[in-house]
Formats: sequence, C-alpha cells, structure tokens
Amino acid sequence: MKPLNKTTVEKKDLPVKILQFGEGNFLRAFVDWMIDKANNAGVMNHGIIAVQPIGGGENMVKMFKDQDSMYHVYLEGIKDKKPVKEVALVKSIMDIMNPYSQYAEYEKLFLSEGLEMIISNTTEAGIRYEEGDDLNAQPPKSFPAKMTALLHKRYQKFNGAKDKGLLIICCELIEDNGSTLHNYVLKHARHNNLGEGFIDWVNTSCHFYDTLVDRIVPGFPRENIDEIKTEIGFDDNLVVKGEYFHVWAIGGDSIIKEKFPLDKAGLNVLFMDDIKAFRAKKVRILNGSHTAMVPVALQLGCETVMDAFNTPEVEKYINKMVAEEVLPCIDEDPEDLNAFAAKILERFYNPYLKHYLKDISLNSISKWETRDYPTVYDCSKKLDKNAKLTTFSFAALLVLYTGQSAAKNFTPNDTPEFIEFIQKTYDKNNIKGWVAGIVNNKEMWKENFSAVPQFIDEVSKDVELILNHGMQSALQSLIN
Repeated sequence: MKPLNKTTVEKKDLPVKILQFGEGNFLRAFVDWMIDKANNAGVMNHGIIAVQPIGGGENMVKMFKDQDSMYHVYLEGIKDKKPVKEVALVKSIMDIMNPYSQYAEYEKLFLSEGLEMIISNTTEAGIRYEEGDDLNAQPPKSFPAKMTALLHKRYQKFNGAKDKGLLIICCELIEDNGSTLHNYVLKHARHNNLGEGFIDWVNTSCHFYDTLVDRIVPGFPRENIDEIKTEIGFDDNLVVKGEYFHVWAIGGDSIIKEKFPLDKAGLNVLFMDDIKAFRAKKVRILNGSHTAMVPVALQLGCETVMDAFNTPEVEKYINKMVAEEVLPCIDEDPEDLNAFAAKILERFYNPYLKHYLKDISLNSISKWETRDYPTVYDCSKKLDKNAKLTTFSFAALLVLYTGQSAAKNFTPNDTPEFIEFIQKTYDKNNIKGWVAGIVNNKEMWKENFSAVPQFIDEVSKDVELILNHGMQSALQSLIN
C-alpha cells in the first residue's frame, strides 16, 4: 500500500492566509475540507497552518509531517433519502506547529504580511478568561490571552495599519463564540494597559465572527480502517470519518463573505448579520428532537439514533412533534422552515453513523430546559395549546432518571445532586407531588415551568401512563 506524502501525491504550495488553532478531527473534516473544496473550485487560494492550542501532541505532529499534512475525509450519509458517500483527499493544510516548542516559527507566522484570518476550535473550555494570564509568555496559557498577545504584536509590527487586522472565525460550541472572544481580548488589553490605540485597532481593523457549525464527525474509523485504507489506496493514518450533511452559519459584517467565499464552491455556508435566530431554529429542531427522543427510545430498548428511527412509533412521534409543535412556534416562512426541517430530520436515517443515545443523554436536564421547554412555552403563549408531545418527553426523562424505567442498563450522566433529588423524592403513591417538587426545585431550573398552565398535571399523567402501562403503550396512545 502506498504511503501518503509528496512522493506519491502531487501537492502544490499555497500562500498561507489562515492560522488555525486546532488540528482535531472536526476542523479537518469540516473547515479544512471546505477550504480545500473552495481552493479546487478556484474561488479561493488559501493555505492553512494548523497550530496546536495546548502543549504536547508530538505524536500528532509526527503523523502530519509523515503525510505532508495530507489526509482523506470519508463522508457517508443520506441525501434525498438515498445513501451517499464521498471521499476527498484534503491538501489545504501546509504545515502544523506547536507554539510551545516552536515559538519563533509561530511568531513569524502570525506576523507575516499575507496572513488574513484566524480560525479556531479550542473546545468549549477554550474561550475562557484567566485572570493574570501572562501575555509575555511564549505563548500565553489561555486562548484569549494568546489572541491578545498575537494581535498586539501584530499591531506593533505594522504600526497599527488598518489593513493588517485579521478576520477571526470561532467554531467553539458556545453561543456568541466570536463575540465572547472579542470581549476577552479587550479585557486582557485593558488589564495589561496595552493602550487605547490598540483597543481601537482591535475594534475597527479586526473582525470577530459568531458561528454555528453542524456536522457529526466520529473521527478516525478504527473499527474498519484496514478496509478504508484498501479502498482509498493509501496508508493514511489521519483519515477522518464524518456525515455527509454540513451547514456553517457565520454571523457578522459582510467582509467575511467577500474574503471567505465558501458558498461560491457550492458549500452549505450561510452568511448573515446575526446568527441568533438561525441558532434557535436549529437547536429546537435538531437538538430538541435528539433530547426528546432519547428518554423515549432508551425505554424501548434502542441504542442508537438509527435504532430509534427504525422504530415506527419513535419515528412518528418525533416527526409529529416537530410538525405540530416545534415548527408552528418559529416565526419563519413555513415552506422554507419545512424544507429546513426535512434536511435536519433526514440525518436521523443515516445508517453509517452509530450515534449512541446514551451519549446524547449527557446532561439531559439542562438540555431539555434549553432545547425543548421553549417549544412548550411558546405553544402555550403563542398558540394557546398544550404541547402534549414535547411535554411527554419531559415525563419520559423523569421516569428514565428514577431508575424504575424499562431501560435497566442505563445510568444517568448528569448533575449528581439533581439525579439524587429525582431518585430520593420519587413516590409512586404521589406522582403529582413528586413531579411538582421537581418542577419547583429552583436549583435545577432557570425557567419557571409553572408559567405553563397544567404543565405539572400533564407531566404527572404521562409519568403514570409510562409507569403503569410501559413506554410502548404510552407512546402509542399519544401518537394515534
């Protein structure tokens, strides 16, 4: 089998315009794959240097070096209800470096004239403010401090030239990711007395973008890597597996659309002034469906999303919930909304991805409040009706967490004191009192669920239905 490097594959040098914090599976199967497609389509000509955001990782650097930073992205999924597969050899990354051991090379990169943008995925914990982080360290510890030091040195090198600011695109899975990073950079600048001139340059010459990213990326396909290597014909140890579906919403000023025209390569990249409405829509439809599905499907013996959607009752339940309760509460053109939802729900039929329900169930208490309660509330306030299907998922969640459910091998992975409260206060002889105690526990919830009339009554009835007749019977009575 051929090695994957410049001796076996032609790879041209591209001008390095992007510094990327992060070299993990998601960025490589999402952002770098997109940039490669745009380069191949002739709408961009952008090379990337990936920078490791934390120390260590020598093995990863070696794998990149051995393969001249090339790798395959192996996508499988559903399109128009038919299986689809795409395999792409990505050549957009020019090199990888660790700033902790290669600081001089790293500084040369971020001070280069041709650099235009920074892309990051430093995990949810990466965008945090650390008091007293040393900006003179090589490099500073936290990502916002690294960014502050980098931008300040660039400001000094180019004497505050307006055209030497950078476009900064964050992919971390937190709300307002770019705006939050921007605020932390300014906070570090003020704390370290870097001057009003620098602060003004950051505010006017640098552009921070909030984004929402969406593609399931399981990563390196260990279980069938030998088959995949045989199929692609290379000994590729950096293969990344992902789903075919992708969407990237980027919010902010219009400069990004001109400088980063991924949409012109036919990619599902959406540029908008503000992504808040898009995020809310996506969270309610996709994430809300996942969170509602989990406690129901687990009690029917399902293990994966695909198992759940192969169960007719669950498939009907989720599709009915989205159509009758979720979508009517979203203020958008119904035709566009239905088309968007259809693409989202089509992903649940993907036979290639093992998306485990127990993994999705992590922190379901806070997830249900964020993703599903807004639908219950809006159905009550906007449509003057009870969201019976969405409410049922809350009852299913409470039953699942009692330890009394049909999902005997399930152990909740959630805030321990909340699980303990649900289990210790459980009273099969006073279900309504038990539900009321949970709903009114102000430690558990930010929202006041009692603002929805009959919420406690409806949940209590559903809990009793599940406990007395089993999940399948309870679900059938709900959807038929």
